[in-house]
Amino acid sequence: MSEELTWLSAGELRALIGRGDVSSVEVVDHFLNRIEKLNPQLRAFAHLDPDTVRRQAEVADAARQRGETLGPLHGVPVSVKENLAVAGLPYSFPRKGESGISQYDAIAVERLRAAGAIVVGTNTMQGTGGAPTAQTNPEAALMSSYNWDREARNPWDTGRVPGWSSSGGAASVAAGLLPVAIGSDGGGSTRLPAAYSGIFGVHPTRGLIPHVNYARPSLRFSATNGPLTRSARDAALVTQVLAGPDGRDYICITDEPGDYLAALTDGIAGMRLAWTDDFGYASREASAESARVIELVRQSAFRLRDLGATVESTDQTWEPANRGGGPAPGEPEVYSIDVGSGKAPATPVDPAEYKQAAEWRARNLDGFRTLFREYDLLLSVTSQHIAPTVSTWDENWTGRPAEYAVTYTSHTVLCNLLGLPAVSVPCGFIDDMPVGLQIIGPPRAEAQIFRLASAFQQAFPRREHPPMS
Repeated sequence: MSEELTWLSAGELRALIGRGDVSSVEVVDHFLNRIEKLNPQLRAFAHLDPDTVRRQAEVADAARQRGETLGPLHGVPVSVKENLAVAGLPYSFPRKGESGISQYDAIAVERLRAAGAIVVGTNTMQGTGGAPTAQTNPEAALMSSYNWDREARNPWDTGRVPGWSSSGGAASVAAGLLPVAIGSDGGGSTRLPAAYSGIFGVHPTRGLIPHVNYARPSLRFSATNGPLTRSARDAALVTQVLAGPDGRDYICITDEPGDYLAALTDGIAGMRLAWTDDFGYASREASAESARVIELVRQSAFRLRDLGATVESTDQTWEPANRGGGPAPGEPEVYSIDVGSGKAPATPVDPAEYKQAAEWRARNLDGFRTLFREYDLLLSVTSQHIAPTVSTWDENWTGRPAEYAVTYTSHTVLCNLLGLPAVSVPCGFIDDMPVGLQIIGPPRAEAQIFRLASAFQQAFPRREHPPMS
């Protein structure tokens, strides 16, 4: 039974544990053993606490034996990105120069625990953690050489990266180290590692999943937390656990979330879908393989017609972030506001720049509003590139970080800056590396997005596993 656990979904593991077919201790031990075996090559975990994790699993098993009501993730092991607080574990957000032992759980971690999940540890953040000046000069750290002995690697090819930021979580899920990880997405940082790693990544509607950081009080307007999984069903399940209002987050959505599982398998007959190759601008950031990536994903998207959906190319265009006058991708602090009483922000916002960014945002949001009057959802590639080699990645981020941020996030950052939900779904391979289909919707369209993604995965299943797994 042990080896059969590796590729089971979170929902399937929860069902086995709930019936008593397998114990949470057995499940946790299985995945801890896989982490011990594969993490030296993948470098996907920043911090683990196996003894505490096993005690939590024993508590979960005892609760089942007593006949207590079990949560939707009862006994299931999960991990979270290292910039999310997990009480008692080291916390680090190297680019911001933050570190220390967490004194509290982030809201997402609270909700995972309330659903019965076992939080195994924290995942490494690509491109930030190893920089030698990270604690003292975050901006210099971004442009310095990274410590690749610490950074995560792609399980499909360990000479390549799994993307930026939520990379350790993506590598963990792709390699079967865990069924679920929680990432954060400030310009594509769940979706892009998901695409590079061949898994499912969620950027929810802004404010759907609340967040608070007591160490650095601020309001997050362009970054979100969301799950990394291998299936739309698990993504919907975990998003359901994480979503909902919390008064500690000043800008979270205050009404109750929808039911993301109720209509998950209802099919997509009659759904109206639009396709864009490049949003009207992203082709300028293309690489040698981009045409092949776009063609593969476009063909898959248009096959959704066979499932009863309408799929059409759109001539709607948008303006690029940063190079087109908008806020810079990867810089969510442009839209962060201190909530401390009477304190000015550390870096005051220039009124003229703020006006320019606000007007850019209004024009581009209007473009999506126009599109969504005619179509339910918008489809594109998640990234028009395959996962770069370590040397290419290092060269790009150390030599031209601002320019490469635009290239890397060319198909994703609009959703962050406009607060729109989007997911990345595994879509096939180019040069033996995974690529992803991105599904974008209007605010609060998660139920529709998950339903389309589920139909896509049912019609075009991906059963490959990374060679090192």
